[in-house]
Amino acid sequence: MRRLVVLCAAVALSWGCGGEEEQPRAGGTTTIDDRTSLAFAQPAPNLSEEHLSRHRAGDAAFAAQFVPGPAPVNPGLGPLYNNNSCNGCHLRNGRGMPVMGVGPQRTQLLVRVSLPEGTPPHQNGAVPVPGLGTQIADQAVYGATPEASVTLSWEESSGTYDDGTAFSLRTPRIQITPSDGSALPSGMLTSLRLPPPVFGLGLLEAVELSTLRALEDPSDRNKDGISGRLNMVWDSQTGSLSPGRFGLKANSPNLFQQSADAYFNDMGISSTLNPEPDGTFELPRETLEAAVFYSQSLGVPARASLDDEEVRHGEELFQSLGCEACHRAALETGEYPVPEMAHQRIHPYTDLLLHDMGEGLADGRPDGIADGTEWRTTPLWGLGLTQTVLPYAGYLHDGRARTLEEAILWHGGEAERSKERFRKLSATDRASLVKFLGSL
Repeated sequence: MRRLVVLCAAVALSWGCGGEEEQPRAGGTTTIDDRTSLAFAQPAPNLSEEHLSRHRAGDAAFAAQFVPGPAPVNPGLGPLYNNNSCNGCHLRNGRGMPVMGVGPQRTQLLVRVSLPEGTPPHQNGAVPVPGLGTQIADQAVYGATPEASVTLSWEESSGTYDDGTAFSLRTPRIQITPSDGSALPSGMLTSLRLPPPVFGLGLLEAVELSTLRALEDPSDRNKDGISGRLNMVWDSQTGSLSPGRFGLKANSPNLFQQSADAYFNDMGISSTLNPEPDGTFELPRETLEAAVFYSQSLGVPARASLDDEEVRHGEELFQSLGCEACHRAALETGEYPVPEMAHQRIHPYTDLLLHDMGEGLADGRPDGIADGTEWRTTPLWGLGLTQTVLPYAGYLHDGRARTLEEAILWHGGEAERSKERFRKLSATDRASLVKFLGSL
């Protein structure tokens, strides 16, 4: 009985222990009991018939493969691009593979670039590189030439846990070769980006701003070593700065802008938000809105092994190591245009805030007010299904981590203390923590 009381106290945020939430449902009533390779691609089970129909239309929009215009179906691709569909990067709606692909595989990794100084016009702090812009387009339609080719290699380094067990970490190295043979600007900033999962985004958008503001502590007033803050980014619809919550550095304020920017930057397709110089655009607004609704209305896969003692012990360790200080177990959603996402108690394991992750993960590239060492806390729900949905998918912002252990060992900055506590755990305790993460 004493162990049960201690356990309940340790995981109260996510379990409730006798309260209204005996068994935590990751996405509240949007949770789906599916842990197959299609777990990230299911509509929320609480959608109305009308919204289920809209979701299916959005699914078709998300899967649509675009072609160069003029064409009767899905015109507008390119002339420069990275992929020809949303699904092309977000395979089965999960994380991407850490490869620079061509042909049927297309590009899985994107390369953001910018100059180290200058005054950008609403580029979220990123100064465009002449000839490359702020993202390298490594594909081109027939008759056009890609901006550059990118090759990826890995540099291995070794270390040991406190018990002497060896581990190896890898660091990505990229080589960019402009197609026109020009030299790259001195000091050009680069950032390798892996496509993140797209399920549960409507729930994250439905979390009230006041909730996230309450989690901020930029000056570390409570002296716990954690100083998260919201990014402030350019909102193209309002023409002003707004809090960001989407993207690896929270560089997008909402799903509509994130989707429109992806069509424009990744596929070269203009829209009402990113029109052509003459004001025209290629993507019908209804197609953009359908793709947005799809990402808003996806279900969240349920956790597994809730009654497994090792998983419960791993959850205790997750909290005692300090991981939950950033990876918040529970959040509440508020009012939302998609009512099925409103007023849900969810378990995304994120605070959607920027945190200093140390020099090991730094890209040195600003994004909004995020500096070169800051990244948004990655949601952990569905983490254990990453390899089920897409074998060889990577972890962290650039896919460098091949395993959950490697992902933890790369943590630095505000997470340095938690990382070191993990490194000093026994092999048994490390396995328990990883098993807990795998249950999410």
